[in-house]
Amino acid sequence: MPFVEVASTADVPEGEARKVTPKGVEVALVNLGGGEYRAVGDICSHAHYFLSEGEVDVEDRTIECPKHGSTFDLDTGAPKTLPATTPVPAFPVKVDGDTILIDMED
Repeated sequence: MPFVEVASTADVPEGEARKVTPKGVEVALVNLGGGEYRAVGDICSHAHYFLSEGEVDVEDRTIECPKHGSTFDLDTGAPKTLPATTPVPAFPVKVDGDTILIDMED
């Protein structure tokens, strides 16, 4: 599998998201705590705004677009609230020591 190194675990505080750009793809990398990380496409499918600038809800496992408030499931990329109706891509993530890697295979 083509996992790509994108960040160190120290780069993404718990409950927050950071923008990473593996292979030229804008991705929101999220730390859910307890060693769990998720990665979804960084561009909101509704208004083309950066999800990495939005709020993370660790309990609901969602990220909210700061422009219009759509929330997206961090496990699947599916929209959970309107106005977004189209999912964003979700990428498999693994942690190797202190290194976070994302699977960029299509």
